[in-house]
Amino acid sequence: MRAALPAPRQQQPEEAAVLAAESVRQSGCCGCPCSLGASRPGGGGRSAPGRRREPERRWQQQQQQEESVPGPPPLPPAQPRYSPPPPSALGSAATNMSAPAAKVSKKELNSNHDGADETSEKEQQEAIEHIDEVQNEIDRLNEQASEEILKVEQKYNKLRQPFFQKRSELIAKIPNFWVTTFVNHPQVSALLGEEDEEALHYLTRVEVTEFEDIKSGYRIDFYFDENPYFENKVLSKEFHLNESGDPSSKSTEIKWKSGKDLTKRSSQTQNKASRKRQHEEPESFFTWFTDHSDAGADELGEVIKDDIWPNPLQYYLEDEGEDD
Repeated sequence: MRAALPAPRQQQPEEAAVLAAESVRQSGCCGCPCSLGASRPGGGGRSAPGRRREPERRWQQQQQQEESVPGPPPLPPAQPRYSPPPPSALGSAATNMSAPAAKVSKKELNSNHDGADETSEKEQQEAIEHIDEVQNEIDRLNEQASEEILKVEQKYNKLRQPFFQKRSELIAKIPNFWVTTFVNHPQVSALLGEEDEEALHYLTRVEVTEFEDIKSGYRIDFYFDENPYFENKVLSKEFHLNESGDPSSKSTEIKWKSGKDLTKRSSQTQNKASRKRQHEEPESFFTWFTDHSDAGADELGEVIKDDIWPNPLQYYLEDEGEDD
């Protein structure tokens, strides 16, 4: 004999509602009548699987559309807010700006200035003393050099004498050599008048002799042929430098023939002539032999000794060079 089956248990209304809600949650349905088994025309009482997934597909399409639409551009990075640097980074300038320098009184400034002036004056005085010492050494060497130069000059003066003598012998063979030389020299020609040139045509030889001690002076000798102006065969002028360093000069007295004194004639001519004539006509060259007023400023003697005598030929040939 079969055992009798127990009768089915009747569900309570509350329990049925809970089970229905749990079924809706598991199926993902929206809770519409289709999910509860409501029959639609031709539906057979159960919902199609495709209809239950429709909301899920719509949600996926919406997500894809949102991903495909470009979003707004990213915002630029935020700038850091300004923060002032620490006082140590500003350096000494910030320190000086923050704290004004203490004022110095005028008295303190003057005191510092006076102290600097005293130091500067002391240093300058010491420098001057040292300069004077150095200059004394330079002067001593210059004096020593001058003495050595004089010794060398004396030595070579003796060696040059034979050549000067030979040159004088050759010059004597050339008529009017010396007067041409003097006329061509710019400084000497300025002292020559017409009658001076006539008298110098009788000049045959000129010699310059430096004394044994060169510092003591020199002598210039002029040798003349017989002439209508004076009796002298030789006219000389000497220049001396005494021990005290004062220069002096002396010369041969010119023995003029009657009415031929060119120095007096020049003076008389200038007294009678006009002012223009006085400026144009120079004093006689021969007044140089009688002028001893300022031996230290005797330019003519220096020109003859240092410029003409070493090489008279260059001035003799100057006129010929201009003609060529």
